[in-house]
Amino acid sequence: MEETEKECIKSASDEISSEFKTLINAKDLDSLKQLQNLILGRLQDSNAVLSHFNEYSEHCYAEVLTDFSRNTRLLKSMKSDLDYIFLKLRNMKAKIISTYPDALPDNTTIQALDQRPDLEMPQ
Repeated sequence: MEETEKECIKSASDEISSEFKTLINAKDLDSLKQLQNLILGRLQDSNAVLSHFNEYSEHCYAEVLTDFSRNTRLLKSMKSDLDYIFLKLRNMKAKIISTYPDALPDNTTIQALDQRPDLEMPQ
């Protein structure tokens, strides 16, 4: 580009920027800056509070992690034990029924004998 063309572009941009300056009130700009600084301060405070909470949560999680892991292993062990017990009970029941068909009541007899109210059903 030539020097005159550069000067022309510079003068045009100076004129446009001066026109923009007349459109905006300086007091409005200052109040916007103050509001932005106020919001920035609040966001920084919130960030500090959240960082503190995250550190506290991490500390609490570290404290209960071992208990949680131990209890999880215990529950899994209990479940496998109960599965084994119920499998054995089903097998024993099947053997008893095959040997003594009248030893255990069928479903209709159980319902007739069981007259307890159902506590899970609303009345």
